[in-house]
Amino acid sequence: MAVTDIGLMAAFKEIAQTHGIDEYELLDKLEQNLAPVYERVLKLENHARVTLDRETGAIYVYEMIPIGDFDPETEPEEGEVREYEERDVTPPEVSRIAAHQAKSVISAMVRDARRERIFEDFVGRIGEMVSGPVQQSNRKFTIIKLGDDLEAELPASEAPASEHYRFNERIKVYIVDVRRVQKANESSIIVSRKHPGLIKRLFEVEVPEVYDGIVEFKSIVREAGIRSKVAVASREPSLDPVGACVGPGGSRVRNVVTDLRGERIDIIAWDENPEVFVANALSPAKVDRVMIDEANHTANVIVPNDQLSLAIGKEGQNARLAAQLTGWRIDIKSVEMAEAAGLVIPIPLMEDLDQVDPICAATTAEGIRCRNHARPGSAYCGVHADLEDV
Repeated sequence: MAVTDIGLMAAFKEIAQTHGIDEYELLDKLEQNLAPVYERVLKLENHARVTLDRETGAIYVYEMIPIGDFDPETEPEEGEVREYEERDVTPPEVSRIAAHQAKSVISAMVRDARRERIFEDFVGRIGEMVSGPVQQSNRKFTIIKLGDDLEAELPASEAPASEHYRFNERIKVYIVDVRRVQKANESSIIVSRKHPGLIKRLFEVEVPEVYDGIVEFKSIVREAGIRSKVAVASREPSLDPVGACVGPGGSRVRNVVTDLRGERIDIIAWDENPEVFVANALSPAKVDRVMIDEANHTANVIVPNDQLSLAIGKEGQNARLAAQLTGWRIDIKSVEMAEAAGLVIPIPLMEDLDQVDPICAATTAEGIRCRNHARPGSAYCGVHADLEDV
């Protein structure tokens, strides 16, 4: 015989409301979890079924006695219908046992509900920057506290190799993934310190023009912890996007570099003209000429002899980042190398200009300069005279 316990039911409802748990889901899970408990307590030979009256709180326990010749422990075959006879075996202390078991069921559901709330709250925040103190750090991951009982995981693969984190040190990170988790010791929020998007978020904090969308980040490439290049453009012609990001005396970019622990940042002016963009991307090296080969998607770059090593960079880093930033394969040659390859004709010295005719300014698609002399008063020879009005 069941015992009515309206107080127990009221307590379940209050817990469900407090923790944002569906009341009926809580009771369903409680019934499922109570069944094996009563099987053990009552030492039943067969499975048990538990029902909990939603109005009165009365709990009923039934032993499911199989009807017919089959093993209740085996799974039924497809289409097979099994019949059971229910025998009421409800014990006198049924509510006490239920209350004890409810603690673990409710605790598990509260954890699940909390993880689900975190997922719902943060799944739309992928791509945002958050910050918090370091709680734990080892070779595999770093745990960052984002709030009360809320943590994010920074995997080692998402942290620059040069960075090491101390306990309680506050760091800024970029949300790259939010996932549903099943285990209590897993984090649902995955963050990064290597993602290129972190640079844009840091500049949004330091540069109002970036936050307001007046200065646009066209492209960002990183070798995290070492060097980055960003291409910026302005929606207002009168505003210098590079100057806005650098700030007075370099204060704005310096704050971003500090957050990135000394990572060098090259701020490049984006240009729709690929020749200009490639030349800008190779900064701080000076460029004499860029010749675009559309067929091979290559930019042939000629730099002064003393700028070659700077344009290429240490272990090719400057050229590599410039190629990633612009999307062009970049082939860099010094003036001396280009002359030897026949790509350019030596330009006469200033004092000799009056004694020689200037060289035609026309170049082929491959970037080879015309060797004819220009006509008087023109930049082109007679063969390329039609380019005068272009």
